[in-house]
Amino acid sequence: MSANAVREFAEISADEFHTLEEKVYRTIEMLKSARDGRAAAEHESTRLREQIVKRDEELASLRRELGDARREREDVRTRVEKILKHIDQLTEEESAVQ
Repeated sequence: MSANAVREFAEISADEFHTLEEKVYRTIEMLKSARDGRAAAEHESTRLREQIVKRDEELASLRRELGDARREREDVRTRVEKILKHIDQLTEEESAVQ
């Protein structure tokens, strides 16, 4: 420290020092609060990311199920159409015989 800085520091009154000390402590508390807020935000961010991953997995599963259901519906439709054609043929044959 230079001699001028030492003289200026010595000239600070007790009230000024107390005010400065209070500001330093408030700054420390603000820093602690900001760190706690950051930790809480990081925790929430991690939780939300995990939730997004879970929802993405659920969505993929539902899409697969939907695809399977559509294929099954088409299968059933095709089989029903074949049965109806057979019934029509039998009906036509029966009509022709009479």
